[in-house]
Amino acid sequence: MNRGSRTAAHDYWAFGLRIRSSTELPELVEAEGDDKPDVVIDYGDIPETVETGLTAAGDALTLSIENVGRYRIERGTRIIIDAEPDVPERNVRLFLLGSAFGALLHQRGLLPLHANAIELDGRAVAFMGEQGAGKSTLASWFHDHGYGVLADDVCAIGFDSGRRPMVYPGLPRLRLWVDAMSAAGRAPQEYQRSYVDAAYDKFDVPTDPPGQASAGRELAGLYVLDRAEDFSIEPLKGVDAMEAVFAHTYRGAYLGAIGGQQNHWQSCTHLVMRTPVFRLCRPWSLDRLTEDCLRIAEHAAGLCLHSGVPPL
Repeated sequence: MNRGSRTAAHDYWAFGLRIRSSTELPELVEAEGDDKPDVVIDYGDIPETVETGLTAAGDALTLSIENVGRYRIERGTRIIIDAEPDVPERNVRLFLLGSAFGALLHQRGLLPLHANAIELDGRAVAFMGEQGAGKSTLASWFHDHGYGVLADDVCAIGFDSGRRPMVYPGLPRLRLWVDAMSAAGRAPQEYQRSYVDAAYDKFDVPTDPPGQASAGRELAGLYVLDRAEDFSIEPLKGVDAMEAVFAHTYRGAYLGAIGGQQNHWQSCTHLVMRTPVFRLCRPWSLDRLTEDCLRIAEHAAGLCLHSGVPPL
């Protein structure tokens, strides 16, 4: 089995967790010192499963990805990788830092959303949406105009001692389709494909690592992206807000195997009680991107100004 390029242990930060890995994870922010890690990552042998996807056995989970390998996620503190022979390490890391970590975040009682998040005035603003909804395109515009990017695709939310929802920085990169890269003046040939496959036209664009990579930022607002002929931002309340958070929970289908449904429901309830949620409708036209983002920035700035005040 492919064991990857194993060297001395490397320490990183991601999702508010200190991670110690026996293989390099160049997508992550390096951590200084030798403090005890929250999560350990290593290579090892994992028995093959009959089905692909996530299966549970005791307090551990096995994620099986066809033509990539298997990942064993244990108690939210350890991930073991058993890669198929000759699989590019970039492909192995793609599922490690995506689906496998999604399961681990659920195990730890965090709330991972399928969202991107930017930093504005020291607080976080997140954009939820399905694949192709334009999350990374919006985050790319904000990044190019001086805003920090806290999360791309996987937005990990926890609650501090005052029960405020906090966004913990994820991977310092954006994953962009070719058309979005071209609209931003980027040449795809200068970047690496997110998945080593010539037919996969998504590329990783590095972003500046956030300051204090281990620290959370208070979540000032959530936007659910949707398509419409005209631009609009409308508040979602009560059940509608809850349904939006449920629908955009990252790897929400894993909750049954993890047994985390009750914790997830409680986290979603507390989130919408403390954080305003909006439906953001806009035409999906790159020609209007700057105009729309300026309007979003103005609306989000108002949320950050009043952050900490529970919505009515």
